Order: sequence, then C-alpha cells, then structure tokens
Amino acid sequence: MCGIVGYVGGREATPLLIEGLRRLEYRGYDSAGGTITDNGGLVTRKAVGKIRDLENALQRNGLPDSAIGIAHTRWATHGAPNEINAHPHSDCTGEISLVHNGIIENAGTLKKKLVSLGHEFRTETDTEVIAHLIEETYDASLEEAVRTALSQIEGAYGLAIMSSREPGTIIGARNGSPLLVGIGDNDEYFLASDIAAVLAHTRDFVYLEDGEMAVLTRDGYQIYSLKGSQIDKDVTHVDWDLDAIEKSGYDHFMMKEISEQPETLENTMRGRLLEEEGTAKLGGLQHLMDELQETDDIIITACGTSWHAAIIGEYMLEELAGIPVEVEYASEFRYRNPVIRPGTVVMAISQSGETADTLAAVREAKRHGATAMGIVNVVGSTIARETDGGVYIHAGPEIGVASTKAFTSQVITLALVTLLMARQRKMSVIQGREIVQALKALPEQVERVLELDAPIRELARTYKDAANFLYLGRGYNFPTALEGALKLKEISYIHAEGLPAAEMKHGPIALITEDMPVVIVAPNDGVYNKVVSNIEEVKARGGRVIAVVSDGNVELAEKVDHLITIPETIDMLTPVLATVPLQLLAYHIAVLRGCNVDQPRNLAKSVTVE
Repeated sequence: MCGIVGYVGGREATPLLIEGLRRLEYRGYDSAGGTITDNGGLVTRKAVGKIRDLENALQRNGLPDSAIGIAHTRWATHGAPNEINAHPHSDCTGEISLVHNGIIENAGTLKKKLVSLGHEFRTETDTEVIAHLIEETYDASLEEAVRTALSQIEGAYGLAIMSSREPGTIIGARNGSPLLVGIGDNDEYFLASDIAAVLAHTRDFVYLEDGEMAVLTRDGYQIYSLKGSQIDKDVTHVDWDLDAIEKSGYDHFMMKEISEQPETLENTMRGRLLEEEGTAKLGGLQHLMDELQETDDIIITACGTSWHAAIIGEYMLEELAGIPVEVEYASEFRYRNPVIRPGTVVMAISQSGETADTLAAVREAKRHGATAMGIVNVVGSTIARETDGGVYIHAGPEIGVASTKAFTSQVITLALVTLLMARQRKMSVIQGREIVQALKALPEQVERVLELDAPIRELARTYKDAANFLYLGRGYNFPTALEGALKLKEISYIHAEGLPAAEMKHGPIALITEDMPVVIVAPNDGVYNKVVSNIEEVKARGGRVIAVVSDGNVELAEKVDHLITIPETIDMLTPVLATVPLQLLAYHIAVLRGCNVDQPRNLAKSVTVE
C-alpha cells in the first residue's frame, strides 16, 4: 500500500517528489524518504512519521539541486516503522537506491544466500534484498542487473530504482503492485504508483502490466518485458481535475467527499438512464450482453466497503432479475476451490481497481472459465484492464482512506446493472421506469440529507465517548448497518458491530445496556414493522436508540432516543440515503475524539498487498 513517485526532467526534483508524496500519503504514512543524484553520487534522506516530518528533516539537512529522483511513503509490512526501515534502501556500496511497494515472499531465502556471498544488511525489510540482488548482478547495465535480480524474486512489487553509475536513469518494474509512467511536457517523465501523485503535471499515462519494466531518461521512456523485448503501449488520457484531489476549503478530504455525493451520484448515472425504455445503457457491458442474458449464476467478490455494496447488489439482482447471486470476500475466494459452472459471471468491485485480493479473485475466476466483470473507479486500473468488461463508477478521486462517495456510487452502479439485467428478463417497462425515476431523484434527496450535518454533529457530542456501538438493519439495510459500523471503527477507533436486526436476539442482545448506543436503520420499506419490533426489544433492555427513519415517521418519535430522517425512496435505494447520515455521524465523532479521519491509524487507502 506504499506510495512511489519518481521524476526525471528539467526541473528541480525535490519539490516535485515532496508534492507527489503529499498526494500519496493516504497510501502510507509510517515513514517517508527520497533519493536524488549529486555530483556522481546518490543522496538519501528519510524520516519517521508523516510527510511533514520528512520536510522538516530536509529543512534541517536539505538535498542539493537535482533533476532526477525517487521517493516513497511507507505503510509497514516487514520491519517496524523507523528511519532505518524507511525507504529508499541501498546496497552495500551505496551505488543503488530503490523504493518498493509489495512483499517479497522468498526474501528470507535470498537474504541467506546474499549474506553467504558477503552482503551486509542494515534493515528488517524484505525490500533491501532487492538492492543487494541488483548489486550482485550489476556488471554491464542497471537495466540488465534489475532484470536478472527480478528473475529470482517471488512476490509482489512496484519498484523505482536509481544508480549512481547511470545518474540520468530511473527504472520502474511491476509485478502485482500498480505502477505507471506519467508523460509531462518539455521532456519530463514521472513514475508513480497512483495518478494522484502527478496529476498536477500531466493527464497522460502509460500503465505497466505485471512483468513489465520502464526505463526513464530525459530523452524519453521505453517499456520492456522482463525478458528484454520492447513493448509498444497506448497512452491513457485521464480527465480528472486537480481540484478533485484538493480539500477545497474543507477540513478533511472525508468531509469533502461526503459532501460531493450529490454530484458523484449524478456522474455515475449521467448518460446511462433510458427513461422511456425503463432501463440502463452501460457501454462497457454491451459486448457481454449475451453472457449477462444467459447466466443463471453470479458471484460478486470484493473487500471491505466494496463487499458491503456487493451484498446490496446481491439483494437487488436476486429480487428484481431473479438470478442467484453469491457474495464472496475476495481474500477467501482466491484460496478456495470455487464452484464455477459454465456461464458463471464474476463481478469484482474495487474503488482503486488495484486491490490485491480482488485482482487475484478475478484471475482465479478467469482461470476457471468465468466471465469476469469489473466495477471500479480508477480508469485504466488493473482490474479494469484484466476483466472482460465492466462499468466505471465515475466518483472521481477518493483520497480519504474511509470510503464514502465511492460506496454510494458502487451501490448506484449495481442498481444500473440490475436494471439492465432485470429488463432483459422479467421486469416490466413500467417497473423499470419507476426505478429510473427513483434513481434520478437521488442526488437532490442526498442534498437534503446533507442538511442534517449540524444536528448530527450535536448528536455526535452525546456519543463521542461511547466504548461500543451496535448497528442494526434488515433487508437492504443490513449491509447499511455493516457499512455504518465499519465507518465508525475505521476513523474513531470505537468498537462497533453491524448485524441483521433479527439476529440480535440470538446472542448479541446480551450486550445491550444504557451504555451501548444502538443505531437502527428503519426506513419505510418492506421490513419496517419487523424492525420496529427489534427497536422495542432494545428499549425494553435499557438501550439508547438512534433511528434512521423516513420523513414523516411520527410513530417512532416517542419510542427512540434520537431520530434521523431521510427522504422516501424505493426499497433498493434506501441504503444510499441511509448511509449518508451514518457517514456524518462517524466523521463528527472521530473529529470530536481528535482522530485523523483522513489517515486513520494502521490503515491505507489501496490495499495492494496481502
């Protein structure tokens, strides 16, 4: 999950590298460092903590001017987060410096071999092994030494490598961890793990595939296979605006992204709703229409927040399209022997399109002969490239580690897919039109929910010191409860659990006391009366209830401690409206507790390692 940025061009490298690291800090913030060239040698600086700590270190002991360099922000996997283990890492001679995202699985074996050959190791990291392997094979050129070294490595890596022997060159290599080349103006080139790092300087990118290497100099860039053959690759133009990765006056990216949801939902639906036909048009699935029409078996695989969206998608597809659906944690799917019958469609959901477990699940599904479909946010991401077709959610860059706008856009994308497939099968045009109308109303309805920000902030003051929370929901809003609990856990560090409301009495009801706030999602849907019974059970045991209900609900006003009202919509879309106040509640509780909501401890945005 670490962040990598490199630069070669005509400008001073250090400010560009620091700027890139700031853009990538959501990928890791245990430590940071960088290397540049200087008078035929390499100069490296590192610091523990945030990017600002590296900047402070540079002010005390700066870097000389240089037009080439690499840098890294770390999320620790091997070795404690300290200055020694911070990247970049070097070989015994100090001639080689590199940064790495990923895990080297055979690092222990390689290290023993290298130690026997006289190499001395300074860190606890698996990454240092790569530097010494390159040193051991570095004779003619850095490119050949890297190629030889990587042929001995098992595991995942995104790499940026420099050598004082070839001071005008940066080499990048990828296997299982994202890496791209940014093509700037005036003969300048960037290497990065994420377009956010360099979006201020270019919109044109070349994405490396697994087993590919990039060689960057002032004269240009070349892409090679690890076996040495040159590869011609297309340049992808990305239309994201720079404003999308700035806070734009908000205190936190998370709050900005919560507030953007009316717009992002519009973007997700733009040009995709066919009102008269009562269906959806999804260009990325047009060539898969036969497979989608014929399938009677769908598996949706995802991780974290995306997994919650997947459950909502399961309910939609089964109810409206009549297709059996199974939702799998990608991390489990990839290690099982899944039953994939002829005609199975596997849908993979990932905001980044780079989630390691989800990508591995896609590859496993394709190996078994399934049709693979991606639902991702990042254009050109690996899952987008490796699936047979798919849908971009068009939520724009999401910088806050805790996903908000991407989740609601994922749910809407699944609603569009459901609408398309249901209209192919049994759904009438009248019902299709009703769904289209409900979808079109959502952005304005979310605007109304966002107007509850101030009262939810006051509610957060009441419960900011709670040690535990319980979130309950039924039907479509069981996943909403899961997502509400996850948001609170992620950013406030309060223990929270999401459960189907009816399951509470099968054990968890033992936890109910006046000190256990219970958030119950109870809009006017098909299971409303059942949820009211569950509220009665909680109140009978002294629990304090925060209920998310539809506008006009007066029945619960005297039964619960706090009401949060949301607009009415059709059952399948209630999770979108009910999730937004839960995002706000988690956000305000975390802020009041003094937590860093954009960079919660131990978490990083894009999980590209196992």
